[in-house]
Amino acid sequence: MTEQQEASEDAVMTRIGQAAILLHAGDREEARNRLGEIWSEIGTEGDSLHRCTLAHYLADAQDDPAEELAWDLRALAAAHADSDGPGPPSAVRVFYPSLHLSLAGDYLKLRRPEAARIHLARARAATGELADDGYGNGVRAAIARLERRLAAEPGEGLRPFPEQNQ
Repeated sequence: MTEQQEASEDAVMTRIGQAAILLHAGDREEARNRLGEIWSEIGTEGDSLHRCTLAHYLADAQDDPAEELAWDLRALAAAHADSDGPGPPSAVRVFYPSLHLSLAGDYLKLRRPEAARIHLARARAATGELADDGYGNGVRAAIARLERRLAAEPGEGLRPFPEQNQ
């Protein structure tokens, strides 16, 4: 990769990060606008890590839970697109717990607790990829909180999905 390409990719991640700061500061509309501009620029064929990160933040910037779900599904699809072999590279695998946690939350908002349970189980199963740091501990804590919340929902409790039994 040339230095110009690397600088360009760093610029995309920097812009995504700047929009994420706006989002976390509470300016959802401006964050959504900036993230949407970047999405228009990189398109559906852009770098999968950029698309995954961008769609994940765009989901958080949505006011409509169905739109949030659609963006989180795009983020997961982009993460899957980065797979060249038996599984995705480690740079993307670290996002799987958070991606599935977000999907679980989306499905719970949409009153689909069974779908939420499936993604929460997948989030829990993927936590082995997380480091013992602030990010990893935060994702694990959020999974535990959503598990407690889902335990109060009607329906079956958390159960493993087929990949967990291997």
